[in-house]
This record gives sequence, structure tokens and C-alpha cells, in this order.
Amino acid sequence: MPLPNAPTRQPSKASKKTNNELLIKGILCALIGLGVLISPYFISSPGMQGIVAKSALVGWFALVLGCAFIGLYAWRRMAGRAKS
Repeated sequence: MPLPNAPTRQPSKASKKTNNELLIKGILCALIGLGVLISPYFISSPGMQGIVAKSALVGWFALVLGCAFIGLYAWRRMAGRAKS
């Protein structure tokens, strides 16, 4: 007697909501990172420009984190389509 097929799981609304939140967080983090990295070129005050330029490490971190969130969202979405 053959074994029955394993039950397939449909993604719940909670997991879809989590994936969408992951995309939103990724986009916002990436935009914040870009804003921190680009803003010193548009600030006219030299003192403020230097302060913002010193926070470039934070900008790079936010940009990389945002890209990682977006990549994780894409990976989960691709994996979900492969299962269907």
C-alpha cells in the first residue's frame, strides 16, 4: 500500500502580512540609508555637513540592512511560488 501524499500548506494571511511588512521595512531602511549617504552633498552649512558626513557608517548599515530585507522578501516569495 503506497503512502499518502504529504499535505500541502497554503500560506496563511499572517505570513503574507509578515512578508509585506518585511518589504516595507526593507524599502524604508534602504531609503533612510540613501538619505544619510546623499544628504551631505545637499547641505549648505559646513558644520552640519561634517556632522552628517561622519554618520556615513550608519547610512551604509541602513542601506545594507534594507537590501537584506528586500532580498529576504524576494527569496521567500520565490520559494512560495516554487511550492505552488
